[in-house]
Amino acid sequence: MKTCNKNCDLQECLMCRGILPEWKPALDRHRKNYSIKKGESIIREGDTVNGIYFVYSGKLKIHKKWGNKELIVRFATQGAVIGHRGLSNNIETFPISATAIEPSVVCFVELDFFLATLRVNHEFAYRLLLFFADELQESERRMRDLALKSVKSRLAGALIQLSQLFGADENACINLDLSRNDLAAFTGATYETVFRTMNELVQDQLIALQEKKIQIINAYGLLALTKE
Repeated sequence: MKTCNKNCDLQECLMCRGILPEWKPALDRHRKNYSIKKGESIIREGDTVNGIYFVYSGKLKIHKKWGNKELIVRFATQGAVIGHRGLSNNIETFPISATAIEPSVVCFVELDFFLATLRVNHEFAYRLLLFFADELQESERRMRDLALKSVKSRLAGALIQLSQLFGADENACINLDLSRNDLAAFTGATYETVFRTMNELVQDQLIALQEKKIQIINAYGLLALTKE
């Protein structure tokens, strides 16, 4: 991770949209931009909490250890916040890791300035509260799915979610280069099970595979699987 000069317009991320106009010059002075290579981590589980990151460009996976496996909690793209799970009175280390899955640029704000921003900018604090509530609901939904749904149902839901988050490329494939290991970590299943289930979805003419890319052919069919 190295510093770079790709400064955002102070309009795109959750923090920039919520703070007072008078606070933006202070944010401009305190932020730092970093470029990240594919496969490089900006946060590692267990690192001391030192600040918050916002995604300027690119895509990152947010993941944590789950026994001897890895579980991808969510993905972050332009405008998303990373590191907020370290905001707690009870812990001083990050409970998650964040790794780039393509070359990315992030904006970093030190913890003290971030907390000062929350105290001054009530609209931003309100938006962050809603963001936490939405993320909690999503986490509870995923825990329910892991406990009650089949791998096929979870995989169908994961593909729909990725399609909604990243959109489609010029070949109508999900606009994300995601390894099968990462897809397994996001689905909460083994690589072998996901590989076998992907082939079943292809045979059912719900998806098509184009090298490493995934094309959704029948979104309604995938949606039906998520309700089983």
